[in-house]
Amino acid sequence: MSMTITPFVPGAAIPKPQMHGGNSTDAEKGAWKTAQGFEAFFVSRMMDDMFAGIKTDGPTGGGQGETMFRALLNEEYGKVIAESGGVGIADAVYREMIKLQEGTSDANA
Repeated sequence: MSMTITPFVPGAAIPKPQMHGGNSTDAEKGAWKTAQGFEAFFVSRMMDDMFAGIKTDGPTGGGQGETMFRALLNEEYGKVIAESGGVGIADAVYREMIKLQEGTSDANA
């Protein structure tokens, strides 16, 4: 199994993941949607952990309501981040899903 990692060069454009659509089959479109959903979930949970120690007494008043709605806001942030290119998780998950569907994945890898 080989993997290519492109280093980030400051000032260069961040490469966008391959957007799947166009001539894709329904199975490929479904796999891409599932991969994006996984990335959105992962990013939102990561943001929950990031904001866990931050007090809620900011400009919106804080309190129990803000604590409750912060998780919903993080969920929406995760969706937006995943749909706008994400962090690369969806692309990797999509490739693995397609490999598994095609039967080309090595079970021992």
